[in-house]
Amino acid sequence: MPAPHPINLKEKVRQLPEKPGVYLMKDRLGRIIYVGKAKALKKRVSSYFTPSRAMTLHPKIRALIEMIADFDTIEVKSEPEALLLEGKLIKQWKPKYNTDFTDDKRFPLVRVDPAQELPRFAVTRFKKDDRSRYFGPFAHSGLLRKTLAQMRRQFGILLSDASPQRLPDGRWQLYDDVRQELYGFANETTAEDYRLRVAQACEFLEGKSREWLETLRAEMLEAAGKKEFEKAAELRDVVFALEKTLARTRTFERFDPTHPAADEEAMRLLGESLGLKTIPRTLECFDISHISGTFVVASMVHFNEGRPDKDRYRRFQIKSFIGNDDYRAMEEVVGRHYRRMRDEQKQLPDLIVIDGGRGQIGAALKAFAAIEVEPPPLIGLAKKHETIIFPDERAPLNLPLNSPALNLLQRLRDEAHRFANTYNADLRSKKIRESVLDDFPGLGAVRRTALLGHFGSIERLRAAGEAQLAEVEGLGPRLAAELHAYLHAPLPE
Repeated sequence: MPAPHPINLKEKVRQLPEKPGVYLMKDRLGRIIYVGKAKALKKRVSSYFTPSRAMTLHPKIRALIEMIADFDTIEVKSEPEALLLEGKLIKQWKPKYNTDFTDDKRFPLVRVDPAQELPRFAVTRFKKDDRSRYFGPFAHSGLLRKTLAQMRRQFGILLSDASPQRLPDGRWQLYDDVRQELYGFANETTAEDYRLRVAQACEFLEGKSREWLETLRAEMLEAAGKKEFEKAAELRDVVFALEKTLARTRTFERFDPTHPAADEEAMRLLGESLGLKTIPRTLECFDISHISGTFVVASMVHFNEGRPDKDRYRRFQIKSFIGNDDYRAMEEVVGRHYRRMRDEQKQLPDLIVIDGGRGQIGAALKAFAAIEVEPPPLIGLAKKHETIIFPDERAPLNLPLNSPALNLLQRLRDEAHRFANTYNADLRSKKIRESVLDDFPGLGAVRRTALLGHFGSIERLRAAGEAQLAEVEGLGPRLAAELHAYLHAPLPE
């Protein structure tokens, strides 16, 4: 049984409001040992000091309660805001018990050990302080194993169950004859050549991890917006664990994925595969991102000599319509981007890649026709089967999964997808911060969108006078006056 807490803590709990917020538990030295969120602060915090519950709690929670000597609380307007603030404070303070609870989830990771002559890709749930490289964590072990199986075919790598055999001439036989036919790679190879495969696979897996991170962030914010707070909190824990792993991922010299010669070969093969007259040294890729038809945004990423050129990345909010229409969105952003390049007399890329199929390609070509610009070579990359779609009468093309040309297109497409998802998540976060408008009666989604679009931020909206508010379409003098009073009402005691 935990020792009884001083009466001043119980009195402090009685004075708490039944409002959403975040609580910070402290030990006797004033250190923050746990941060939590609450729909109702008084109810949630009081549960920590109820003796009758003590024996039913997890031992780690009982240990936490025994350490509590004081606590602070921060009130917020809504549960979504509490969720975001909780995450921010956990990152800031790194409390012991938050870290322990998250680490106990043991999300699966991928481990690659450079000490092996033929490094293999293995699934593990424990990250050691060694020279290995770790990727993940991943929420679903089944999906992770399918990804590794795909990578084995795509890059010709070894998984943990392989038993390669050294040949008399010093080379290695990676698999038996049956597997050689399945995977389509040279089965007999040198350790040096094999490690080039490993470098490409590591780069691919790192890109997948970062792409998945942005998707998780967007899903977390969507769940919070729907008031699915348990799901949002679980996703947030996975996001934190993935961020920590990516931040601590160690690179080692022999696995350096930057190979100028390999990039040159990939560009050359891509040009040959697509029937281009010159090697495509500059590539641009467009991607549309939305979740359930909301927060529709787009990204454009630029690769130069096979590598990302982030100074030339662009992101777009859709301006010409409201709703979910990938074709119209693609037409808009392609037209906007290349109209500006035309007006600034900048050189077009050697190749444009559209994330999608024939419909998205048609939308992009329509945009070029509207701005009266002859498009450079342009293709679509349909993700389901990694099929290359041409804008003319040529049949779709499927390159081998281990083709350096296809791998270059995949890196380009995945980077565009990551960049679009990041922007989408940023907008959703901003929406949650501006949820104060959701509590004002008589203000529907259309008017809220109009207000935020007109003023740009909640801070500028608060600073506006009644006359300025009334200028927004659909508001009117009466509603503007009521909204102004609501935004400037004194906080309750």
